[in-house]
Amino acid sequence: MKILGIDHIGIAARSADKAASFWNGALGLHGGEKEQVAEQKVTTLPFHVGESALEVLEPTDPASAVARFIESRGEGIQHIALRVENIDEVLAELRERGVQLIDSQPRTGAGGTRIAFVHPKATYGVLLELVERPG
Repeated sequence: MKILGIDHIGIAARSADKAASFWNGALGLHGGEKEQVAEQKVTTLPFHVGESALEVLEPTDPASAVARFIESRGEGIQHIALRVENIDEVLAELRERGVQLIDSQPRTGAGGTRIAFVHPKATYGVLLELVERPG
């Protein structure tokens, strides 16, 4: 299993534009392009910080996981994402180790990534996303 580093920290927000006023306005971070990820029912807005990013997640559907998170816990850090070299190998190894997964197979994420989530029950309460970037 090869973990390359922290890919991003997902921040749930009711409005990506309002959140951008802090990340860009107060801290001067430059945002990338907004992207709607239909499968996840969110709009993403990344703010790159070195090799990692802060990724603002605005729900596009009240039934989405991010909308439910905001409803139950309020806005804030929703997940931490680790960049991996080969997500299929990582998922296979985690399954072999008996780690509880939300996704047994990768799905499509923002920017053409392949992603999968590890259940918070396995990670001491942290929703963990695994990210394989294209290329």
